[in-house]
Amino acid sequence: MQRFQCYIDGEFGDGEARFESIDPATGRAWAEMPEARKADVDRAVEAAHKALFAGAWPRLPATQRGKLLYKLADLVTANAQKLAELETRDTGKVIRETSAQIAYVADYYRYYAGIADKIEGAHLPIDKPDMDVWLRREPIGVVAMVVPWNSQLFLSAVKIGPALAAGCTMVVKASEDGPAPLLEFAGLVHEAGFPAGVVNVITGFGPSCGAALSRHPKVDHIAFTGGPETARHVVRNSAENLASTSLELGGKSPFIVFADADLESAANAQVAGIFAATGQSCVAGSRLVVERGVKDRFLEILKAKAEAVRLGSPLDMATEVGPLATRRQREHIEALIARSLAAGAKVVTGASAPEGDGFYYRPTILDCAGGRSPALEEEFFGPVLSVASFETEAEALAIANDTRYGLAAGLFTRDLTRAHRLMKGIRAGIVWVNTYRAVSPIAPFGGFGLSGHGREGGMAAVLDYTRTKTVWLRTSDDPIPDPFVMR
Repeated sequence: MQRFQCYIDGEFGDGEARFESIDPATGRAWAEMPEARKADVDRAVEAAHKALFAGAWPRLPATQRGKLLYKLADLVTANAQKLAELETRDTGKVIRETSAQIAYVADYYRYYAGIADKIEGAHLPIDKPDMDVWLRREPIGVVAMVVPWNSQLFLSAVKIGPALAAGCTMVVKASEDGPAPLLEFAGLVHEAGFPAGVVNVITGFGPSCGAALSRHPKVDHIAFTGGPETARHVVRNSAENLASTSLELGGKSPFIVFADADLESAANAQVAGIFAATGQSCVAGSRLVVERGVKDRFLEILKAKAEAVRLGSPLDMATEVGPLATRRQREHIEALIARSLAAGAKVVTGASAPEGDGFYYRPTILDCAGGRSPALEEEFFGPVLSVASFETEAEALAIANDTRYGLAAGLFTRDLTRAHRLMKGIRAGIVWVNTYRAVSPIAPFGGFGLSGHGREGGMAAVLDYTRTKTVWLRTSDDPIPDPFVMR
């Protein structure tokens, strides 16, 4: 089996223990991973804290930080295929998607490389004579980054890129489920020439690694992507160090289709929005909200497309949907579907696992028109689409907003005045109109409600990794008067 190592203070090494990583396509172990525990976390955070204040990093001009990021981007490009194969092997995400996504990840590092020397302060027109006052933007400090198993290289890039541009140092915790691509990525950080301790990459389990990291007294900010339940633990832990947090959490995103929409185009977007990445995406369009007059026709189109999807080995470029990342994820989906069927949902297609090895699950559509259903309220994080219908625009908006989440939404209509009304009314951090699942390093993303707070992508992310320092300079040569002499 392949063996991977942690990267702490510029050196590769084993953690306090080791564990096996499972290939989702076969259900069998394929690699050994380092299990970081408290002592490893302490070493990594101490290294990041030291690098923040001493050595080359704090003295490096912002332009030089940008050049290091450009070099890292070039290395990601040069090693994209290897990284894609590792992510596919360790998480089951199909190679056609990991290849395209990781090639684009390099653009995120290039974007933040260009921003590094454009993080500006301000001079304040202060209301007091003989005073000059200005604001400096300085790195927020040591950042703990906790990244989930889906799209690890992308979801780490939107944290690492802006944090390095801002001058922070960091400890990145890869998910214990599928950490191989991030541990391999650490080698590119090393090759790019970042000073020791600036970027540390570890993996391990929540109680022994994640908790120690998120409550560490020398952590200043926690950037977390994952589910709301784990996020609550992170926030509780942050009470120990009073670290600020940015949380990118789950979603139950509405995908609204009006009768005037291009139904074929909307169906293609819906298939991409729920079955791509085997549905294991926080922005998955998992709630179809379709106008009643076209519901049956639209479901016929979707059913045909879902049943034509190619399941298979994630390393085969012809495969369109691969396995789920873990056995427990499939068990969660099966249990939630069972509860939804008991509540009245009807299977349009799917709702079963094929025979054979691996954690596969067929693309599934559930018609929940009978009323409230767990399928419309809870996140599957898998290839399962839940369907509701509406008669009026107001009803569509009410259904879209009837959720504790608020990460993304899709809206398909040819009526642009309607689109403008709804995009303002939908409570979500991202609204896609006549498209879905488009991303760019230039555009921030993040959520409302249980989908978290803070933004990743764009300049907004860089500012989240800085804090302002106000500097007062008295310009008068006159002595300060005795404050206790009344004049």
